[in-house]
Amino acid sequence: MTPLLLDQLRHICGPANVLTHDAPATDLSPWEQDWRKRVTGRALAVVRPGNTAEVAAVVKACAATGTAIVPQGGNTGLVVGGVPDNSGTQILLSLTRMNAVRAVDPANLTITVEAGCVLQNLQAAAENAGFLFPLSLGAEGSCTIGGNLGTNAGGTQVVRYGNTRELCLGLEVVTAQGDIWHGLSGLRKDNTGYDLRNLMIGSEGTLGIITAATMKLYPQPAAQLTAWAAVPSMEAAVQLLGLAHQRLGPGLTGFEVMGQFALSLVDKHYPQLRVPLWQDTPWCVLLENSDSENEQHARSQFEGLLEAAMDSGCVSDAVVAENLSQAKGLWHIRETITLAQAQEGLNIKHDISIPVSRIPDFVAETDALLAREVPGVRMVDFGHLGDGNLHYNVQAPEGVDGKAFLRENEDKVNTLVFDQVKRFDGSISAEHGVGELKAGKLPLYKDPTALAMMRAVKQALDPQNLLNPGRVLPLP
Repeated sequence: MTPLLLDQLRHICGPANVLTHDAPATDLSPWEQDWRKRVTGRALAVVRPGNTAEVAAVVKACAATGTAIVPQGGNTGLVVGGVPDNSGTQILLSLTRMNAVRAVDPANLTITVEAGCVLQNLQAAAENAGFLFPLSLGAEGSCTIGGNLGTNAGGTQVVRYGNTRELCLGLEVVTAQGDIWHGLSGLRKDNTGYDLRNLMIGSEGTLGIITAATMKLYPQPAAQLTAWAAVPSMEAAVQLLGLAHQRLGPGLTGFEVMGQFALSLVDKHYPQLRVPLWQDTPWCVLLENSDSENEQHARSQFEGLLEAAMDSGCVSDAVVAENLSQAKGLWHIRETITLAQAQEGLNIKHDISIPVSRIPDFVAETDALLAREVPGVRMVDFGHLGDGNLHYNVQAPEGVDGKAFLRENEDKVNTLVFDQVKRFDGSISAEHGVGELKAGKLPLYKDPTALAMMRAVKQALDPQNLLNPGRVLPLP
């Protein structure tokens, strides 16, 4: 059936948009290898539909032959959720050709875009219309809104605006049978049954294929200020967060925490960035205040917050960006931590969430546990403290080969960290998703009843298990 299926797909999408290994000068590695280069699969074909009708036709053709489909956006995922396995039997469905901004509704404060729209282009379209689309990620120049919705991505603005889920009002989705759900309503109230939109968001392409979305827009802030503060402990960082909520209210749009070793890697590998205050303090915090009045009001608020924080002892020193260029520079330091730790060598990544109040105890206990069980490990602790999300990464000891360290310690370290996360009532995946990487761990850390309900939903919507099989839920 394979030649017949490929002929059908070429008829649906055009021969140029069905890529196979046997075609001359064709390199499928950009679609078949995950962003972290941990896994390389082999697709039967990479199929690039140009519209929703083509997606539906592709899914129907694959359903008729029992062919599995792996949806993919910008291929920037971190949990091996958007690349094919190595069987050579799966269709890789790339949605990047479907990148249009369909409509902007200023009165309704919404924008409707196709799933392949790059996040940065969505941000620019909103700005050109005089509005703000607040989702902001390190990969925003290449990730797509379909992938952001599929994984319910977070980023740096969650403390004010929420995850991608909170920014979405409607979806267009192709089901596992090839039907189209036209759910692009921009309604903020619709109590007519089950919330299918939220069911699809975060499902990582296992329940349906998102082809378009209606997203919320917000007024542009009148002023936006950024501050960098040195804090003596994680407890002090949490105390500063509480003060920031009190003093700034909804103006608090960013609150990032960064450990000294994480910043030392930026200083080591990117010295031109000139990391402030890091050498004399165990933690630094990056805060953003978006004000609806004016810059003078925003600066007065910030100065009052930092003065109160210094008086209380939770901040030892601070700098406030004087202009947009300085603010971008401070945020660039934060975003460069991931690149710097990659320069240092392979590491074991954790994207976890813990109740904010319990993060100081979690970090202290888990750091000590890892130091005892895996001597010499270096902790790259940073993340979105404002919403309780830490990127709690474990670097190999100085001078130890990264590949050997992962091979010998990754499973042990993951178990130690995930057990601690469970003990502190947290989640083993805050914003990256489950994918294939954590699917096998989910039964150990997810409530059994919740897991049974998830399996029932999957069985009901995709009984053939053709949509991204083995992702989120482990294969039977």
